Amino acid sequence: MKLFVKVFTFILVFSFLSQSVFSETITGNVAKNETKRQNRVVDSNTKKGIPFATVKIPSKNFQTKTDTDGFFELNADINGASIMSVEKQGYRPFSITVDKNNITKPIVIGIEKTQFSDLSLEADVIHLGDNNYSEKSANSGQFKLRSSGPFFSKTFKISQVGADENIYFVIGSVIGVDTLLSRNMGQSHVTTSYASPAQIYFNGQKIGEIKFNGDGQQVLLPKQLIKQNANNEITIKTGKNLFQTAYIDYDDIEIANLHLEFKPAIAHEY
Repeated sequence: MKLFVKVFTFILVFSFLSQSVFSETITGNVAKNETKRQNRVVDSNTKKGIPFATVKIPSKNFQTKTDTDGFFELNADINGASIMSVEKQGYRPFSITVDKNNITKPIVIGIEKTQFSDLSLEADVIHLGDNNYSEKSANSGQFKLRSSGPFFSKTFKISQVGADENIYFVIGSVIGVDTLLSRNMGQSHVTTSYASPAQIYFNGQKIGEIKFNGDGQQVLLPKQLIKQNANNEITIKTGKNLFQTAYIDYDDIEIANLHLEFKPAIAHEY
């Protein structure tokens, strides 16, 4: 459950976009749909239902597919914030954090078609940390996986970056952050300690921090750090318990749907 802080020209997308489809189409959060009594996955631009999209909630071992009109049943027992992912060939991978409050009524999820230059780095859920966490840790009851370690790294190649475009590193969803800000926001219920933010590095340089939980978070990759036609590397290092001095106590978090998006440049970003 983390979110990023601005370093270099780090961009945080914290407001979730919605479009009109029946009631609301969500891109980054859950919207209520009063007309149809079923959940649906639609194309964000055409508003048409997307057939045979895969919907997953890994922490609940839940997986289903949409029907020919894009509808699906959500019969998982959601009792805490859980990561839901939506996958469909030809569309950008998408994830949202759902809980018992925002799934009480049917939802409509809008997903966007993949752009030619988009690059998926990791679609599945990843658990970072040391498997040592309190039951009061933010959404720890929804953790499903064992930790793969305190950091995640991925190398990839970027063939070309146009002068009129920017590249964003996108984290679809993150849960488990136990920073002071997360606690102040009511996400973490650990009262005796808190953790440092998770850190995001690109080609060895820190470009952002994850301070609280959220969906659809974006980090602008500084152009001066991009290696064209060569290997680039993204690394996420989870935070540490700032009150534990006897040993290193890593903050356990889960992240999902890591990818790169190429977008038109905005003049004021540099």
